Amino acid sequence: MVHRTLYVPVLFYFLFLFFPTFPSHAFAKQYLICPLNCEHTRPLYPRSSLKGSDVQEIQTQLQKLGFYQGKVHGVFDQATVAAVHRFQQQYGLKPDGIVGPATRHALAVALEETIRPAQGKMTPPDKPIIILIDIHHRTLTVISKGRVYRQYPVALGKPATPTPVGHWKVVWKATDWGSGFGSRWMGLDIPWGIYGIHGTDNPGSIGSYASQGCIRMFNHDVEELYEWVDYGTDVIITGNPFALTPRPVLREGDCNAAVAEVQRVLRRQGYYRGAADGIFGPVTEEAVIRFRRAHGLPDDNAVDDKVYELLGL
Repeated sequence: MVHRTLYVPVLFYFLFLFFPTFPSHAFAKQYLICPLNCEHTRPLYPRSSLKGSDVQEIQTQLQKLGFYQGKVHGVFDQATVAAVHRFQQQYGLKPDGIVGPATRHALAVALEETIRPAQGKMTPPDKPIIILIDIHHRTLTVISKGRVYRQYPVALGKPATPTPVGHWKVVWKATDWGSGFGSRWMGLDIPWGIYGIHGTDNPGSIGSYASQGCIRMFNHDVEELYEWVDYGTDVIITGNPFALTPRPVLREGDCNAAVAEVQRVLRRQGYYRGAADGIFGPVTEEAVIRFRRAHGLPDDNAVDDKVYELLGL
């Protein structure tokens, strides 16, 4: 009980010590998205016989690089440990067979070169730049002086955890931010959660809808972009927040881009006067109830199919 009691305050002490620039909403429990519960990966230890999809991923990566010839079965057995050991020796890492942050990152960098070799280094663009993220095409484009300067492939949110559509700004930057985030992190001022542009330990996911809402890049790409981005850089994410999934029924307590879009339309129609912050709180609930009553719908606080239809969404 002593260890459990101490764990939470110690964790939050270190989070506030090392990440003092978090926005004020970052630790509101119901809005936590990244980094604490989305891209984290556990370490894999020899003789642990751990099982799971993360072990399968490591086996697949080692197989693609020629270090593992066994079956991809998701068990961290001796053959897998031996392959990790060989990889570590060749890449100048401590050959302990442990798959921790350093080994995961080295695997990712090695794989990136087989998937998409690093392009030549470009002269930094004239500032200010604008970052445009296209959800449909899964690309991140750097705009300088009104023209396309550089474009990168990215991985975006899965249908159940979509990347938030909207106009945001970069509010903090960090290097080697944590396990699963690759070598760079650029956090956005999204009100209902902690989302950002970051690297990845899973380069095979780039070009797909695979994240918990963050924007993943190849590590060599995010390292280049990181040097060009200042605090306050505009990030515009375009797309339809309802495109990847059936329209969700929204109620008080929901926090996502769909809520923000509903708030914008309700505000245009005079039912809502708050910010389109994506947080379905009491003010949004009151606006939805007024809208439903004005259109002869049953008394409820839900944004359902009929409300979407009447809103033109």
